[in-house]
Amino acid sequence: MAEIDPERPHPARIYDYLLGGACNFEPDRAFAEQFLRVMPGAADAARLNRAFLRRAVRTCVEGGITQFLDLGSGIPTVGNVHETAPGARVLHVDNDPIAIAHSEIELADTPNATAVLGDLRDPDAVLTAAAQVLDLTQPVGLLMLAVLHFVEAPEEPLRRYFDALAPGSHVAITHGTADEEPEKREDVLRLYAGSGSPATPRTRTQVAALVESLTPLPPGVVWTPLWRPDEPVTTNPAHSLTYAIVARKP
Repeated sequence: MAEIDPERPHPARIYDYLLGGACNFEPDRAFAEQFLRVMPGAADAARLNRAFLRRAVRTCVEGGITQFLDLGSGIPTVGNVHETAPGARVLHVDNDPIAIAHSEIELADTPNATAVLGDLRDPDAVLTAAAQVLDLTQPVGLLMLAVLHFVEAPEEPLRRYFDALAPGSHVAITHGTADEEPEKREDVLRLYAGSGSPATPRTRTQVAALVESLTPLPPGVVWTPLWRPDEPVTTNPAHSLTYAIVARKP
């Protein structure tokens, strides 16, 4: 298992702090506060991302999906996959040992859900682990929320995952962007580069290209709160700072 480095902020723990969680260290909180000074809506964006997770999982279940592979799953909080789809088989994968340790505690009484340490940039290792928990000959809900903007070149890993999915599988993605506030792009990139987790925000067109081999479900690539909202959206959806899409493998 990779060693825990409490002196270096990690995206999973930063996200936990933005969601109001307690599984984070001082460097994570310090980074999050710096980020909030540049992007004051970041905490709201984290909550909108978590709300999308629930809607995306429900959509997968409605499409017949009974098993999920959650890459970059982070630290479990209320409304996670195994809570939204009770009874489904779930494999949570994250490259942060803290996230996995807390996942193991959270999932102790959930026999159908498992967490393993892994990196989505190593699809062979992840898929080998997934095959021990999931039936990859049947449709899977592949979730990659708020994680691909930390992958400089995701195209080849994504191709490997998509090739391994059975027809009927669903892929849900949220991805950070600088489309709404491009003037803050360099400040955000500088912050993340200094944290040791460099980020690559992508445009709407670039996000759509990540799943070009799949069939997007309506409404396609949209600001996260606009993807099949449960209630009318009354604030500027671009303040979510992320795009969302769910696509199906034909």
